[in-house]
Amino acid sequence: MSQYLYLILNLGSLSIPLLYSIFEKKFHFIQYFKQAIISISIVALFFLIWDSWFTQMGVWGFNPKYHLPIKLLHMPIEEWLFFFCIPYACLFTHEVLKYLFPKFKMSKSGTIILSFLLILIVSLLLIFNFGRWYTTVNFILFLLLLAYALKYHLPTLQEYYPSFLVILIPFLIVNGILTGSFIEEPVVWYNNAENIGFRVFTIPFEDFFYAFIMLFSVQLIFNYLKTKKHERK
Repeated sequence: MSQYLYLILNLGSLSIPLLYSIFEKKFHFIQYFKQAIISISIVALFFLIWDSWFTQMGVWGFNPKYHLPIKLLHMPIEEWLFFFCIPYACLFTHEVLKYLFPKFKMSKSGTIILSFLLILIVSLLLIFNFGRWYTTVNFILFLLLLAYALKYHLPTLQEYYPSFLVILIPFLIVNGILTGSFIEEPVVWYNNAENIGFRVFTIPFEDFFYAFIMLFSVQLIFNYLKTKKHERK
């Protein structure tokens, strides 16, 4: 039964958002299903290439005890599903929060201050840990994405920061299990020589920035496609 754990985490994360998308008529997120899938697929392609590269390098790997034996590009099939199930659940969560709480956003000044604090902290960590593969690639991408968002998508950042705090609650549970919380061994193991070695519970510190890069990138693309859909109407 343990070999189904990763699959169950993926499908469990997807199930409620997907069912709600289909059957809830007022919010009716399913009308943007095409835009959601395109956005998620574009980002997933990049992350799957990154994931496969790091898996082959030994930056991280997967415990066969907790996944099915099917592998593609050195990664279990569940890892592929992760980059579709989790982004869909998080994209749905953000859109629901925007719909239910339209004023649920940070102030412009607060967003700018928080962003520059993050840039400062991440830059210092990058300087002192440069050469550690996970830290280096992750933090460079985060800095580039945040700088881009500050310049071109500040209103989206204002909306997304509070949503990301909400998203971090299920993130701590799911990623906690994947990295070894509540179970005997981790589903996904990390080579600590390639990260800063600091963990929140069992979750590598870099994972929080990895999650933001992936989820916020999906959101930016989705927003663009959603706007285009409305313009065509």
